Amino acid sequence: MKIYGLEDIKRVLPQIDLTPIIKEGFMAYSSGLSVVPPVGELLFEDPPGDVHIKYGYIQNDDYYVIKIASGFYGNHELNIPSSQGGMMILFDQKTGKEVGILIDQCYLTNVRTAIAGAICAELFAPNNLNCIGVIGTGVQARMQISYLSNLTNCKKIKVWGRGGKSVEKYIEEMSLLGWNIEKAQTTDEIAATCDLIITATPSKEPLLKSRNLKKGTHINAIGSDSPEKNEIDHQIFKMTDLIVADSISQCLERGEISHGIKGGSIEQKNIKELGSLIESKSDHRCQSNQITFADLTGVAVQDIQIAKAVFNACKRLEV
Repeated sequence: MKIYGLEDIKRVLPQIDLTPIIKEGFMAYSSGLSVVPPVGELLFEDPPGDVHIKYGYIQNDDYYVIKIASGFYGNHELNIPSSQGGMMILFDQKTGKEVGILIDQCYLTNVRTAIAGAICAELFAPNNLNCIGVIGTGVQARMQISYLSNLTNCKKIKVWGRGGKSVEKYIEEMSLLGWNIEKAQTTDEIAATCDLIITATPSKEPLLKSRNLKKGTHINAIGSDSPEKNEIDHQIFKMTDLIVADSISQCLERGEISHGIKGGSIEQKNIKELGSLIESKSDHRCQSNQITFADLTGVAVQDIQIAKAVFNACKRLEV
């Protein structure tokens, strides 16, 4: 059995074009070509945190994959990222034999999440962005923006966060990467001025409200990956022209869509699944008179696809 650590993983990642690989995973999922059981989950209160176990396989593939990833949200007080513990375990799909472990410390989970956000921005955000709004200042608030750099010429960002120091640090670090960043005083300011909004927090109460939200805006909701998390006021769904789930079945149980269903703002029949929209190759970009929304709770097919690609690249590097 091969075991690769974070250093090995980061060495091979630049060699892999992950976007089409992740898209293929979403399409396989929406086409019924994968087996993805419900998410396994451990929730912690003191200190606050969660551990997700996501697993499954794509039919007639080489491997099945089990992924474990944690997020402990008090880690900022220790000056370490919230995502610390994580690994992806690959097994031979024909025999069940374990073939490899990627000890990625949640890095691959963060990468595949950022790529999913970029895919949704590519498919659903307005053609010409004037300002990108970011709610949150953590790892995903950075990585979501980094993976947009090849998709848009827009370099203007407004960021909002609960902690003043974390916002200042975010502005300082992201400015060094060429982004023109302003501090938003409120999330309402982001709603009123940004045409791509990214929410990337573990909040348990809505941060982005329907008031001031303007037409011509696409929202990527990233942070709500457990049933109790909730970044979006469900009233927003009453204004929304396109509602996209990375997994409809999963989003009915967790994510922003689950709160919209419970609040009566969404009917299940109006939810579209990401893989189906990728496969359709139709134009779903947000128009000036629309609001579009993508709920990204993280699906095991993303983990399967990135684990396969990275594991095979690591093996090739040894030859």
